[in-house]
Amino acid sequence: MQVLDYVSGMITAAGGTVLRYAGDAILAEFASAVTAAKTAATVQIELANRNESFGVNEKVQIRIGVNIGDVIEDRGEVFGDGVNLAARLEAAAPEGGICISASVHEQVQGKVDVIFSDDGAEEFKNIDHPVHVFRWYPELSVIQDQDMATRQSKSERPSIAVLALKNMNGDSEYDFLGDGITEDLITALSKIRTFKVISRESTFSYKDTAVDVRQIAKELGVKFILEGSVRKAGSRVRVTAQLIDASNGHHVWAERYDREMEDIFDLQDEMVQIIASALEPELNAFERARAVSKPPGNLDAWELYQRALWHMWTYEDESTLLAMEMFKKANEADPDFAPAYAYHAYSCYITVIMGYAKDPKARLQEALQSADKAIKCDDRDAISYFAAARIHMMRGDHDASVASLRKSIKLNPCFAQSYHGLGMALALSGEFEEAKQCTEKAIDMSPRDPMLWAFNAVHAITLLLNNEFEAALESAKTTLRFTNTTGYWAHAVMAAALGNLDRIDEAVTALDKAIAAKPDLSIAYLEETLPTKLPGGLDPYINGMKKVGLK
Repeated sequence: MQVLDYVSGMITAAGGTVLRYAGDAILAEFASAVTAAKTAATVQIELANRNESFGVNEKVQIRIGVNIGDVIEDRGEVFGDGVNLAARLEAAAPEGGICISASVHEQVQGKVDVIFSDDGAEEFKNIDHPVHVFRWYPELSVIQDQDMATRQSKSERPSIAVLALKNMNGDSEYDFLGDGITEDLITALSKIRTFKVISRESTFSYKDTAVDVRQIAKELGVKFILEGSVRKAGSRVRVTAQLIDASNGHHVWAERYDREMEDIFDLQDEMVQIIASALEPELNAFERARAVSKPPGNLDAWELYQRALWHMWTYEDESTLLAMEMFKKANEADPDFAPAYAYHAYSCYITVIMGYAKDPKARLQEALQSADKAIKCDDRDAISYFAAARIHMMRGDHDASVASLRKSIKLNPCFAQSYHGLGMALALSGEFEEAKQCTEKAIDMSPRDPMLWAFNAVHAITLLLNNEFEAALESAKTTLRFTNTTGYWAHAVMAAALGNLDRIDEAVTALDKAIAAKPDLSIAYLEETLPTKLPGGLDPYINGMKKVGLK
């Protein structure tokens, strides 16, 4: 009982409340997850210090579990799902250590003096879903602190805090609009699995406070801050958003949106999708630029991943092969990093769709293996299903491709690349109206996406296959206006559209440019590279090319 009294006294001194004793266990409640975690660390460190003066058989070690959840008290009993999980976490903690849930880790990261190891999802008795847990191992606290820091940083992705949008009208009547958009933005951004998003409870605590964003970032342990405002004037609403690099307070991205306030919920949904869709490529572009500027020998898994993306988005032959190797290195550094497996698969896809692969079937098999690894690592990652779908499409399994892309969109409705992929899979399946809606949505959602030229190229080929030759020609011309447009695609679609329009001289010029980009371009190559679900599905493309003389 002496140890229980000692620990109880530390809990009370820290502002906690002891709810009950159960044998040699204590159930305590704190108003703050940060205070609970700090107290847990203090208790374990103090007990470890006391143990140094005791013999081996006299030392006392305890386990501590910390969870966030409701506590229900009724007739002297304390229960609730939060309590049950806390008990399971306590049993799963190492002796003298701490085990916390992901919800706790999100709030305490960077605010306590111990480093928690990310131990992934685990199953617990009477808990109906896997729980993502983090542990502090006391034996690593001194001797192996540096090793643990390395273990943490190898897969450490940037985190972002979304502050409550300011109501610029000064009338609390309109607080609901900014709060609603903020809450939905947090939910939407949390579906981008490559970035960590701080919970609403943490960020809303700064609402209406005059605190510098760099101080907020330090307290929350984040790299990026998203802030903004809402202003209503008559029937119009203006929403602004700014993404800030918390290390120096500089703006990474800023945008303003003006809309008519007709249906408030439609407006809220539209603003959330537009902002979230724009943020993902902006965040990654910032990270890619940072990774590329670092010496190649000094990159962790996240930086290897970003550097690989930089090479992959060029869509060029040698750069794509280099990207594939860097994605492999990222997964060597962090074997559980799903997006690196996923984009390795997509890089393989690029080598086939762009005509670089010497053995397309072998490359697609390699891609499928990487996509499967990605899904096994994280079956809630939209990128993983996107990558798998592209491979299914190239192998002629259009139904599997469409299903996988719909799953990707369900997981992250703001991921424009999945709408692009779905548009192409539907076009090759003969579902042209929905295909056009998807490609148009991708273009509208992410106007600064590194794949924007490809979005337009696929939209052009969708129009071509639907016999909309004038529209296909204009879309192909639009594709060529992007500075990073690569390969034969746009010129080939232009040649086919012009051939179908009997503008043969112009078509020949376009075909010459396509062949300059891919000297072995042929009818057989197009039929192999663009398998259709229905017989003759590629006829408008093939017939147009034959009119121009392609064999």
